[in-house]
Amino acid sequence: MEQLTQQKCVPCSGGVPRLNSEQIAELTPQVPNWDVVEVEGISRLVRLYKFPNFVSALAFTNRVGDEAEKEGHHPALLTEWGKVTVSWWTHEIGGLHQNDFVMAAKTDEIANQMAATK
Repeated sequence: MEQLTQQKCVPCSGGVPRLNSEQIAELTPQVPNWDVVEVEGISRLVRLYKFPNFVSALAFTNRVGDEAEKEGHHPALLTEWGKVTVSWWTHEIGGLHQNDFVMAAKTDEIANQMAATK
């Protein structure tokens, strides 16, 4: 199976089914530091990243935003001093799609790249 970081988001609109619990369980090991949480009845992938200061957190936020624009799939980002919370879910279907796992893996890759350049 192709690694999530090598995949592209596929266009997704209403009517596409959400991932079921078995599909989520199959994909979750590929993004092991992410939690599947339910917010207002909607399953989301959520992860908190920590940084040494606000500037680093903001740089990470901007890089995730750039990747989201490229893929046409956008997260909720909460940027604070020294931390960023990233939440992925597919708004159109009110839950999780493979795109969310692809973007979670790409978000981890961005964080790893930033850590390597310290």
